[in-house]
Amino acid sequence: MIDLYYWTTPNGHKITLFLEETGLPYTVLPINIGKGEQFQPDFLRIAPNNRIPAIVDRDPTDGGAPVSVFESGAILLYLAEKTGRFLSADPRTRIDALQWLFWQMGGLGPMAGQNHHFTQYAPERVPYAIDRYVKETARLYAVLDRRLTDRDFIAGADYSIADMACYPWIVPHEKQAQNLDDFPNLKRWFEAIQARPATARAYAVAERINPAQAPMSDDAKKILFGQDARTVTKQ
Repeated sequence: MIDLYYWTTPNGHKITLFLEETGLPYTVLPINIGKGEQFQPDFLRIAPNNRIPAIVDRDPTDGGAPVSVFESGAILLYLAEKTGRFLSADPRTRIDALQWLFWQMGGLGPMAGQNHHFTQYAPERVPYAIDRYVKETARLYAVLDRRLTDRDFIAGADYSIADMACYPWIVPHEKQAQNLDDFPNLKRWFEAIQARPATARAYAVAERINPAQAPMSDDAKKILFGQDARTVTKQ
């Protein structure tokens, strides 16, 4: 039913978390971003920003032609509306989940991503950039920790797409120079999601698709970090 164009990144994990929770049938179509497979014409037709994940729903609810969706937040919202799961119908709870989904898309993901880049992948150490993004990651962790003071999950008592969006970006907390013991509410939330059977199944998909998880090669870094406007115009 769902074709999932996927690689083993936090944004990719968001979608396998949802699919494993709901049991929607899906096929994984690996897109090895370190080899430049995200620039294949067939993939660009459904993901014009040449980023994973993307999906094609071959059985949309309107019974029409297949629907393609790119951007992980948009995919989570689409799948939640398709299945009626992990996004409350109550307007107040729904907007709570959606605003935290957008918080992740606009804040936690980009800032943690820059943290990863400058601490793990940059060709030279840039102390200002490392300090900037490690501190901003810590600030965002603290925002989420405070949010979780009086609730089990981000939007309240129930697990939602907001949690699925945020969790994969907390998994590499050690690489982000963060200690979960400094954020006790966040740590409790993290461990609760980690213990879910669907979470284990989702991360098993990653192990199956990319078992080596080898350090990024210099060629892969050139592909991932050397893009500019010409990357788009030459496609």
